Amino acid sequence: MATTANIHAPLGAATILHVVDAIITAFDNVVEWNGSRKTRNILSGLTDAQLEDIGLNRRDIANM
Repeated sequence: MATTANIHAPLGAATILHVVDAIITAFDNVVEWNGSRKTRNILSGLTDAQLEDIGLNRRDIANM
């Protein structure tokens, strides 16, 4: 008699995977936001002449 193996994920495994994915996505978003925040803060400290040298203006900083 031939048997087939029924392999199933443990109960709740898919839910745990979705929760972990949501946490990782949230963490990645916070890391990206913080990087942008740091960049904006550094650029805000530059003079208009320095910003012009790198091809930016004050309005560009807000869009980062």
